[in-house]
Amino acid sequence: MHDNEILQTIKMIDEETLDIRTITMGISLIDCMDPDIHVSCQKVEEKICRLAKDLVSTANTIEKTYGIPIVNKRISVTPISMLVGVSGGNPVEYALTLEKCAQKLGVDFIGGYSALVQKGYAAGDEALIDSIPEALAKTQHVCSSVNIGSTKAGINMDAVKKMGTIVKQCSEWTKDDNCLGAAKLVIFCNAVEDNPFMAGAFHGVGEPDCEIHVGVSGPGVVRAALAKADKNLPMDEVADLIKRTAFKITRMGQLVGTVASKALGVPFGIVDLSLAPTPAVGDSVAHILEEIGVSTCGGYGTTAALAMLNDAVKKGGVMATGHVGGLSGAFIPVSEDAGMIDAARSGVLKLEKLEAMTAVCSVGLDMIILPGDTSASVISGIIADEAAIGMVNTKTTAVRVIPAIGKDVGDELNFGGLLGAGPVMPVNQTENDIMIQRGGRIPAPLQALKN
Repeated sequence: MHDNEILQTIKMIDEETLDIRTITMGISLIDCMDPDIHVSCQKVEEKICRLAKDLVSTANTIEKTYGIPIVNKRISVTPISMLVGVSGGNPVEYALTLEKCAQKLGVDFIGGYSALVQKGYAAGDEALIDSIPEALAKTQHVCSSVNIGSTKAGINMDAVKKMGTIVKQCSEWTKDDNCLGAAKLVIFCNAVEDNPFMAGAFHGVGEPDCEIHVGVSGPGVVRAALAKADKNLPMDEVADLIKRTAFKITRMGQLVGTVASKALGVPFGIVDLSLAPTPAVGDSVAHILEEIGVSTCGGYGTTAALAMLNDAVKKGGVMATGHVGGLSGAFIPVSEDAGMIDAARSGVLKLEKLEAMTAVCSVGLDMIILPGDTSASVISGIIADEAAIGMVNTKTTAVRVIPAIGKDVGDELNFGGLLGAGPVMPVNQTENDIMIQRGGRIPAPLQALKN
């Protein structure tokens, strides 16, 4: 890097909340499968603790050496349902083993209490899914995900029905802990195998035995660049400015990933350049959209501005490194974004608008707090709609919603930390039991069949 680039990076870190959101080590547990669940759990603990023993210390050393904040150190593992399919037994045993590893290693989260059921249930899938509420209630660091659809397979409506109930149960099991269980569960369509971000991270079966992923976040940097720009810039020049800014941010992620990979002796996987906001002032995707020209996030023009932002961020990342992957783009988690929180409180940002925005953002409906009396059927309907957007548009979509048990519209739920806080948003409570009860599978779209 040239001297001026170094100075620019220092300024982005000191004044514009630029950080490495996560270093995530992906670990395959395929060789830990065993017909005896207790033996399998022992193998899981041994392998994770052996490979990740230096993860946190390495990240801390990189922080000190380069002055780059690394907010989270995380681990993702092979979907645990695969291990359950071999061992049988109570899947919660695996969750407790993962929690033990997380505590021993000092990582912030460990993801992969997951199942991939887009075409139907295999051995271990249903048992794991049914255990999710208990597993997340009994652990602090374990995260879970379920993939219920894909562009090639269509949507598994039996799984959609089940996941509405599971989300509600997760909140009920953790109602005395701000319904945290539901905040650690993501339901995907077109889940990616190299995602470093929680709660949806798992180590895909097509990945190597062990690798390092880096997740970079920089909404504050992009917002600051736009704030300094001429307000009369045409949109193509605004997009170019975002691309150039994303390029600089991604270069930092490339540096951290390269150094971490060498220090830990494992392959470098991907850099995920996702504008992942925090509740901190100046670190908001909503405020970027407002700098682009939207009066308030959620108003007309928001979806178009977000589409341009997402595209420009990806193009800037691709120019900076050949390792771009994961979910690169712009996240729109309501409770984690100060601008989104304000827009939701004011009533301008509604669930229906958020759904439209998910057609062009990097993922989907994220960290949205629902009234506690929202039915499982309505949650299943939300999941089905979001999965359809992902399936038809060949993109990753997801749902992470939190029914706030005992709370209603106008109340607030406060998780603290990166998960933030937010208002309970109104939901159309019209039941859709007939559609959900049909089950079966929504077929893949025509373009997928042609491929």
